[in-house]
Amino acid sequence: MFRSPRSPGRSTPRLRLGGWLLLAGLLLFGLGTVRADWDFAQILLSAEKRYGSLGPARARIEAWSHMLNEERSADEREQLNAVNRFFNQQLNFQDDTRIWRQTDYWATPVEALVRGAADCEDYALAKYFSLRQLGIPSEKLRITYVKALAQNQAHMVLTFYSSPTADPLVLDNLIGDIRPASQRKDLLPVYAFNAEGLYLPGKNGGQRSSDSKKLSRWQDVLKKMQAEGFDVGDG
Repeated sequence: MFRSPRSPGRSTPRLRLGGWLLLAGLLLFGLGTVRADWDFAQILLSAEKRYGSLGPARARIEAWSHMLNEERSADEREQLNAVNRFFNQQLNFQDDTRIWRQTDYWATPVEALVRGAADCEDYALAKYFSLRQLGIPSEKLRITYVKALAQNQAHMVLTFYSSPTADPLVLDNLIGDIRPASQRKDLLPVYAFNAEGLYLPGKNGGQRSSDSKKLSRWQDVLKKMQAEGFDVGDG
């Protein structure tokens, strides 16, 4: 299980926890509802209107559609593996300042696939939306902010809980395979989010400390995806 930080305000350099507390309300995820199929023909048309000729990005978006169709009837672990592998292979890690000329930008999966590049939160968001589309309920998924100890910096991963008290599986762009959190001694958790609220790290899935709240950054992601042709509802 992830270890609890001893003193988040002082022992986690570059985490900027004040900003993370602001992000605590950004992820109001919907519950496990049936999802309409995404119309990738319309999604590609929308992308072409915005970006012009897509070039290699068209193949990346089409590959995403194909992967989702292939994995729709697979079991959860196979879906996790396929989604994690797809985005880790399709996207190159780059900082927001290099991709978007902004210090912090939350990209939609299409934006990331068009650029062929993403930072850690873009990987986590793309994996989250894909797994939700495949039918995995939001209560099993948490966006988790961690300190990557080897890099000594803030990082974001997607975690999957087979049950509320399970040792979560970590979907990460830093490594190719999915491992239980108990085997990721290189990651120190800070906060995790899902529809039910904000969680502090600890035993049995952590301690729920507050409710999630809708804030502008998460709403911007949903609005951008809806404009791209996705039926995402409340996420």
